[in-house]
Amino acid sequence: MKNAVIVISSHVARGSVGNRAAVFALETLSVPVWAVPTIMLPWHPGHGPATAIVPDEKEFGAFLDDIAKAPWLSEVSAILSGYLANEDQVSQIASLVTKVKGANPGLQFLCDPVIGDLGSLYVSEKIAHAIRDQLLPLADIATPNVHELEWLTGLPASKSPEDAARAARKLGPELVLATSCPGPEPGTIGNLLHHPDGNWLASHEELESPPKGPGDLTSSIYLGHQLQGRSPQQALEKTTASVLEILTQSTRRGSDELMLETDAESIRNPSANIHALPFP
Repeated sequence: MKNAVIVISSHVARGSVGNRAAVFALETLSVPVWAVPTIMLPWHPGHGPATAIVPDEKEFGAFLDDIAKAPWLSEVSAILSGYLANEDQVSQIASLVTKVKGANPGLQFLCDPVIGDLGSLYVSEKIAHAIRDQLLPLADIATPNVHELEWLTGLPASKSPEDAARAARKLGPELVLATSCPGPEPGTIGNLLHHPDGNWLASHEELESPPKGPGDLTSSIYLGHQLQGRSPQQALEKTTASVLEILTQSTRRGSDELMLETDAESIRNPSANIHALPFP
């Protein structure tokens, strides 16, 4: 049960976003998961309004306290945080990360700052500020999309890969995987990895109207490969290949959701030909 990951994010009844995507991807890569829902929804909010159930503040805090005291804590090698429903959850997760890092000094914390897209926030500014100020300073890995990267750093990131690389350097964590970055050629898009040893860009042709949820999938697959000992560049290539394959196949089927249950093999052994190139 070593290399377990505590995944803290949203849960939907229908679809493959948030914890549904992250847990499936990690377990498909043979990584054990402790799953913690921050909110329960019938479906992705992008499909329309729906009832949202948010855990009580005290109960959520007590739940995380129990995890921090669990007798199996030595199993945990990483924590992944995604969509958060309120400010209290931010501070409670920061406390959990601090406690678990104290018990497991080698623990990796991946913060996926799920705050917005396409130039606007879909959480309150208070939540976004709290994630920026409390979670990112604790993070070993961050996986923002370029629009989140712009908001968090105040720098342009969505016009060129050079801009994205400059913003990634400013963000703070040692390793930043910026998703939905502009590629080197018109009509291309990709993932840019900023690392102390250098930057790499893995790009491909942009898809039209892909299903929602690739960010959650990207962060979890990347973390899974890191835990399995792959180099940052190798993890970037395999992650980008997997997500591209799954998005392409779901789009061809006309699905409005990622079809992870059908495309699990694309998580394990993607066949898409992706090469990450060194980037200044």
